[in-house]
Amino acid sequence: MMGKPKARITRRWPRKVERRLAEIFDLELNHDDEPMSAAALQAAFSSMDAVLTTVSDRIDAGVLSAEPLKTRFIGNFGVGYNHVDVGTAKARGITLTNTPDVLTDTTADLAMMLILMAARRAGEGERHLRAGDWHGWRPTHMMGRQVTGKTLGIIGFGRIGRAVAQRAHHGFNMPVVYYNRSPVPPAYSQSVGATACGSVDEVLKRADFVSLHCPGGAENRHLIDRGRLACMNKGAFLINTARGDVVDEAALIEALQAGQIAGAGLDVYEAEPKVSPGLCGMENVVLLPHLGSATEETRTAMGMKVLENAKAFFSGNEPPNRVA
Repeated sequence: MMGKPKARITRRWPRKVERRLAEIFDLELNHDDEPMSAAALQAAFSSMDAVLTTVSDRIDAGVLSAEPLKTRFIGNFGVGYNHVDVGTAKARGITLTNTPDVLTDTTADLAMMLILMAARRAGEGERHLRAGDWHGWRPTHMMGRQVTGKTLGIIGFGRIGRAVAQRAHHGFNMPVVYYNRSPVPPAYSQSVGATACGSVDEVLKRADFVSLHCPGGAENRHLIDRGRLACMNKGAFLINTARGDVVDEAALIEALQAGQIAGAGLDVYEAEPKVSPGLCGMENVVLLPHLGSATEETRTAMGMKVLENAKAFFSGNEPPNRVA
């Protein structure tokens, strides 16, 4: 009787998921929970039937050039997979899956939280209080911007973008404008009072808050660059819970320093986990450590989605979330 296929998890996952994976795999864990080096990843591709990756792993052509190549399946823990060289994976006969649907609500919740925190100076206020610098209420102390009734612009009107629009429109009476590369069914727009725009620039010009929900990767690298930041209203806020490379971080710092836009709320960065000192030194920027999907319920559901795809693949069936 054949043994279990061998699998390597590149980081620690929720314990419940690891226990379930161990039922179907001869499972190798990353007990230190530190990022694996390129050499270690390449070794995994030479010795494992499956490699179960996260956004913190760089699965490039070099890693995928492993010889001999044993891996036939990459189960990505997350929706985005721009950290994987998809073309090389396909060329080498490796199946790649992701975990859509299960992190829509938690990421949309976090995007709304960033909008509120940035507008109401919540991070700055907490730092102010913890430092012992608050000496009582006064009428002009730390006045922020109202969110209710302001226009929200969304770039990328997929599942998460629509979930943010729903919260903003029905919860905060915000008119919503959006840009999406492909046509959106009218019912999706109508249910959240959203109006389609013909370009990214049009959204930027009309919005008080701009929330990014588009894929990362080469096609959207620096989608929000110096020119596009100049299109935004002077009192507007930029919110990014998508991918760090969608925003030209140096240009964003320049725009914030010049007062070209009012502030930003960021959960992702160009060179994660490194965050630019230029951002860290600004009070009008809310910075979170990539917490978009970070709830116990969601991270467990993501792992179970990987498990579902892996079970299908190694049973000879089509994985439900195959992307390559």
